[in-house]
Amino acid sequence: MASWWTISVPAERRTIDLNADVGEADDEAGRAVEQGLLGLVTSAHIACGGHAGDAQSMRATVRAALQAGVRVGAHPSYPDRAGFGRRSMPLARSGLASALADQIGALVAVTESLGTEICSVKPHGALYGEVGGDPATFDALVGVLVELCRPGALLVLPAGSPAVAWAREAGVAVLEEGFADRAYAADGGLMPRGESGSVYRDPARAAAQALGLADRGSVTAADGTTLTLAVDTLCLHGDSPNALAMARAVRDALADAGIAVAAPPA
Repeated sequence: MASWWTISVPAERRTIDLNADVGEADDEAGRAVEQGLLGLVTSAHIACGGHAGDAQSMRATVRAALQAGVRVGAHPSYPDRAGFGRRSMPLARSGLASALADQIGALVAVTESLGTEICSVKPHGALYGEVGGDPATFDALVGVLVELCRPGALLVLPAGSPAVAWAREAGVAVLEEGFADRAYAADGGLMPRGESGSVYRDPARAAAQALGLADRGSVTAADGTTLTLAVDTLCLHGDSPNALAMARAVRDALADAGIAVAAPPA
């Protein structure tokens, strides 16, 4: 299969951002995991009503992030709560832009009321992959980001995806993202969640993958292919099995290797 990811040689790195997608849990156990993750990551992308979240959860999650010293970002999606934003939706660009503006605008209002701001935007689920490779979907999201977020707000994109170049051409700052707790396919994308082994449970495996990406810019795909990806931020999912243990293992592995964990400069 031909890849639309680029192959690039990463620069030597001794600092990396860790991010988590939060504000998605619908029960106390899930919210406790998210709270624990906020003590381990440096950036948090908060669901803002598309696939999960509402005004109450956004406010509570922003407050928790601020108390933990974690940078706040938005996590918009297709308006698909029933499918948790993991299904593509055939929306016209104007309709998609309107849905994204409603979501990001709602989180902007919350952050402003709490004396902070959105520092980054990371699309969720099906939207994430389509923003990375489809120009019209990318344009819809970038238009909303530029309109509603502060100048310099970062766009989080799949490492090596075509959208990285599109964003830089448009003057939008980018964070290229890798994943500690998901398996990669040989084409550089993530294995579909429905496939066996696509979501990790083993803290040691997540830590090894995180260290490979952060220290060497490399990851081994499920078929044994070695991929080279330059990443600025690593994602840890709150809904992964054993999420907190994996996050702790990742932090420990990075610390042992002398790699600092810090949010990108404001």
